[in-house]
Amino acid sequence: MDTATDSGETPAEPSATDVAMADLFLPTHRADPYTPARKLREAGPVHRTPLGLHLLTRYAECASVLQSNDWSHADEAGQLHPSVSAEEAAEELPTSFLWMDPPDHTRLRTLVSKAFTPRTVAALRPRIEQLATELVDAALKAGEFDLIDLIAYPLPLTVVCELVGVPAADHKAAQLWSQDLARGFDPDVLMTPEAHAARSTASREFMRYFRELIDRRRAEPADDLLSALAAVEDRGDVLTETELLTTCVTTLVAGHETTVNLVGSGLLALMRNPDQMALLREHPEYVPSAVDELLRYEPPVQLTTRSAKRPMTLGGQRIEEGEGVVVHIAAANRDPEAYRAPERLDVARFHDRIAPPPRHLGFSLGIHYCLGAPLAMLEMEILLHELIRRGVTMEALTDEPPYKPNLVVRGLSALPVRFGASS
Repeated sequence: MDTATDSGETPAEPSATDVAMADLFLPTHRADPYTPARKLREAGPVHRTPLGLHLLTRYAECASVLQSNDWSHADEAGQLHPSVSAEEAAEELPTSFLWMDPPDHTRLRTLVSKAFTPRTVAALRPRIEQLATELVDAALKAGEFDLIDLIAYPLPLTVVCELVGVPAADHKAAQLWSQDLARGFDPDVLMTPEAHAARSTASREFMRYFRELIDRRRAEPADDLLSALAAVEDRGDVLTETELLTTCVTTLVAGHETTVNLVGSGLLALMRNPDQMALLREHPEYVPSAVDELLRYEPPVQLTTRSAKRPMTLGGQRIEEGEGVVVHIAAANRDPEAYRAPERLDVARFHDRIAPPPRHLGFSLGIHYCLGAPLAMLEMEILLHELIRRGVTMEALTDEPPYKPNLVVRGLSALPVRFGASS
């Protein structure tokens, strides 16, 4: 093939940084986004992406942006989803307070946070333990099964649906809509026409569904988040109908999609590092540390964006007001300047209370720190304790399990495994 340009010049070969940037965004690299992320991190802290945003790859810059009020999270829709107009945003991308700044972010987050207080989350422990026991029972009975289908989805999906107030008969529909919405968080340019259409359908179906369910809750209130928010919206001074609907969608989707990926990627990491699972069996007190380490090692949310509220310098790069950055959480979480031997899974890493490592970015930082973090941590901790208590042995049945095409909310689409009992 003739590669000469019209001017007769041969195009320059892409640089190693260009190749790593392409690899980072290509769906073919979902199984290992960490190699191109490492190459970019080693090449420098700030890079210009094909999206026109600055990519941040090191912990110091990423943590600084996430913690600072000088950066806005209100522009992500325009940065990554220019195909969605402002008029369509609520119906097409119902993200509620996720992509807001104060005071609206504070107002809406405060309403939802009442469902995630330490007391509320602690009260869910018996139900989560019951579910974990039932799911492990089913897994041991099956022997060989898809871990994503049998454990990773049912555990967090059931918990958050019950918390919000979605009836059991509707859980499967909520799961399918959530999957299409999670895919839709990716930049528009990386999505197929089919994925665009699926996102639109899922968004509109979710909004329609919650409109109907809210009407039912007004007639017959229950002890759930939906009834509580509907009562607030009825007052008309704190919450609009659109805010109510998008907040319900956001809470349900964010309340399980990321945990599904934590369970799937986390258990696969432990299967690939049997010495670390053995260490957990010997020291079950390391389980909370192990969950933090799995979030550092395989963060379910790989990246997020922010835009500068004022001109500033970041990693030696001038960022003008209004310019956007991609905070690459996965790259920052494996920065050797922040973590010793960052490519190694170490379930005891966060157990050190005397000289703990920096907080990982798996749940973000600052005002957008994950509202459901305590619930996700509890679900994974209970599942790990149940596996340890039952002496469950785990074996992945393939070296290359399939991944979803998702860039932002990354996870396995299936994980064939074999479970056994050692005691």
